[in-house]
Amino acid sequence: MSTNTPKGPQLKLSAARVHKAAKGATAKAPTAKAPVPKTPVPKAPSSLASPPAQHKKSQQNSPKSAVPSKALAGRSAQGSSTERQRGSRTGAYQQVTRQLPASEHQSRPRVFFALKVPAEVSGVLAERQKALRGNWRAVRPEQMHVTLAYLPSIDPARLDDLKRLGTRLAQEAAPLTIALRGTGYFPNEGSPRVWFVKVVGESAQGAGLDDLAAKLRAELSSLSLEVEEHFKAHITLARKKGPAPRLAPQIFDLSWQAPQMVLYRSHLQKTGPIYEVLSTFPFGGQEVTQTE
Repeated sequence: MSTNTPKGPQLKLSAARVHKAAKGATAKAPTAKAPVPKTPVPKAPSSLASPPAQHKKSQQNSPKSAVPSKALAGRSAQGSSTERQRGSRTGAYQQVTRQLPASEHQSRPRVFFALKVPAEVSGVLAERQKALRGNWRAVRPEQMHVTLAYLPSIDPARLDDLKRLGTRLAQEAAPLTIALRGTGYFPNEGSPRVWFVKVVGESAQGAGLDDLAAKLRAELSSLSLEVEEHFKAHITLARKKGPAPRLAPQIFDLSWQAPQMVLYRSHLQKTGPIYEVLSTFPFGGQEVTQTE
């Protein structure tokens, strides 16, 4: 049996073909790109890292962690209760404050000496007030008076001094006959603020209203009390709170006998001042019947 063994030239040719095929395969194979290294993300510090689940569970089950939460809840509830109590007290105080006159909260009240206008005269003046138009605010009949001396601010401790002074001056004076004249305005020029009626007064002794007012004001100044300097005997009929037309001049033929002098306290209100009678001083020490 014979074996067919290739000869030398054929072996060389086969080896050359194998080498060529391998070289071609190497040339055709795509070149692989080098992988881009990824930048590692830095880990959070151990102090910020989340605790292990087992550690969380131990914290929740720990009795020490439950105590602060209860105390915190107690303090929160107590704080809410305190705030409600404060709000309740504040609301109650505001409600009481609104019910009191504004001047009840003044440490230095406004007071003045005056002559009260009787009802038979103030009623006639109230009829004339009906002609007012616009933003005039009429003075109520029971509030009408003739101011003798006005003290814008006084120490309450000095009220007794005022009462003693009023008693002494009234005993030295005689009853005054007060007569109404014509109406006017303060100020007379420009936009007036007050509509009034002028008054004059005389006594049987010859001393008039101006004399009584001058003596009273001098005595108050000697007591080192602040007195409004301007004096013009009148009865205020209305005060202007905005644009309002003037009324034509009016003349009155009315008079009355003033039996006493009155010390008033002024309480300022949004609707106008309210006058409280502090004391009365009969002229000549005579008894006076109280009338409205």
